[in-house]
Amino acid sequence: METDHAVVTGDARELSLPADSVDLVVTSPPYPMIEMWDDIFAALDPAIGDALDADDGQRAFEAMHDVLDVVWEQLQRVLVEGGIAAINVGDATRTLDRFRQYPNAGEITRRMVDYGFDPLPDIVWRKPANSGAKFMGSGMVPPNAYPTLEHESILLFRNGPRRSFPPGDETRYESAYFWEERNQWFSDLWEMTGTPQGLDAGLRERSGAFPVEVPLRLIRMFSIYGDTVLDPFWGTGTTTLAAMLAGRDSVGYERDPDLRAAFDGADLLVTFNGKRFDVPFLEANFDVDLDLPHLDLMYTCKQIGLSGGLKQIEQDIGIERDRPDISGRDAVRLWKEHERGQDGSLETLISYNREDAVNLRTLADTVTTQLHDERFVDPTQ
Repeated sequence: METDHAVVTGDARELSLPADSVDLVVTSPPYPMIEMWDDIFAALDPAIGDALDADDGQRAFEAMHDVLDVVWEQLQRVLVEGGIAAINVGDATRTLDRFRQYPNAGEITRRMVDYGFDPLPDIVWRKPANSGAKFMGSGMVPPNAYPTLEHESILLFRNGPRRSFPPGDETRYESAYFWEERNQWFSDLWEMTGTPQGLDAGLRERSGAFPVEVPLRLIRMFSIYGDTVLDPFWGTGTTTLAAMLAGRDSVGYERDPDLRAAFDGADLLVTFNGKRFDVPFLEANFDVDLDLPHLDLMYTCKQIGLSGGLKQIEQDIGIERDRPDISGRDAVRLWKEHERGQDGSLETLISYNREDAVNLRTLADTVTTQLHDERFVDPTQ
């Protein structure tokens, strides 16, 4: 299924999208009163920095939500009638003048209702901490300890009345999920670990990204094939990836040009059989032009006598995998198992695909070194 995807470097408070052009919103904004986001909020409103410097947590909290509030107003305009907005956010705990919790989920809910959205039952996403301690504070002595904050909220809002479809709408029924998926996804408690947050040097230190399973579930729950999904806080593009996997179009807004440029500024594209498959597919389905030097290792391998698929060549030169039992055929099987609701299939598939990409670097270093040694003889020897 061919889908369209676009990423705009711009401010989500000024969405350039037409009215009623988005069918679903899936996003996770910067969390007010989480320290990693302080500089971003303060850059948008210097009064926030002043409030933090004065240890006035409540004033900073309200001012940060005032920044986000402009985005929520934009969503009401671009989201179709009956469209769903799914917002992943966590509450914050922090000590300024004294320790307290800042209820981000409640504040966003209040403001979304003010813009006319109907709140729906939300989902508690439980993210178990690695620590064995289930409280913080004063050890074993009452009364000043407090529970760990191990969950976030996925807030759900509908923009007016329910979406309507013609009786027996073919696309809607083709988008159906399985019974087991329905029972799991529409529970009000999801339990899954988060995803690594680190970013390469030159960008901010952490991304705030959620695991792809979160937006993928939400997209399949609240949209149909061909719908357009908006993420106004695009970050590292997890919602776009999920939309691609789910057969939906997507558009993302990312204010940080360095973060967006990280996906455009590569000096070299390295693939295996990418000239015939990966590049044409990406250019046809995404708003990208991969006009940069391209090393297709399949042809490089043939020049030094290595033939067969990527996994066979990896074995021939001694590159090991964590799951050598999984092949490209298994990747198709894992995706189909995920569509049937089998736990763990998507995580295994993503791990397999990640190894594909990581191993290309090792393969490139190995085969280009061998090709250099074969073609360029040292005249001193």
